[in-house]
Amino acid sequence: MKIKKYTIKGSRRFSNYWWASIILIGGTGFFLVGIISYLKLNLDTQGIYFIPQGAVMTFYGMTAILISMFLWYTIIFDVGSGYNEFNKGTGTITIFRFGFPGKNRILKLMYRMEDIASIKISIQDGLSPKREIYLNMKDKRQIPLTKVGEPISISNIEKQASDIAVFLGVNVEGN
Repeated sequence: MKIKKYTIKGSRRFSNYWWASIILIGGTGFFLVGIISYLKLNLDTQGIYFIPQGAVMTFYGMTAILISMFLWYTIIFDVGSGYNEFNKGTGTITIFRFGFPGKNRILKLMYRMEDIASIKISIQDGLSPKREIYLNMKDKRQIPLTKVGEPISISNIEKQASDIAVFLGVNVEGN
């Protein structure tokens, strides 16, 4: 096998759909209650005056709606998705990712296989665990290969790192 390719999942994850929806629903509720208090409509918002509660609810509702729109924007354009390709035929490693729309939407990095010193695994447990695989270059740069977000199980990350290291013919390093 001369080519090994790993796809990277971007923003289209269940957690992003969940939070974008919840924030939109909550923000819309806050915004509507604030507007109703401003218009002084008698829709069961008794005791909520526009100044100060209604104004604050309108502000927080609009902020939540904007945050939700940003999350939906990243989901629609699948920001962060792409692939890592290791090609022995051409002797290159290609790291491809999609970003936000614009002139720099596509990030495509290419490296020569002979510039790779090793594969590094970085595992950090705790409140926000990190489990990442890096390409260690001979010039001391570290290029991340794993996706951001949901941590991969330790056995999967070790297997993937060892597969890449065997394919490239380099060693695996730990933290």
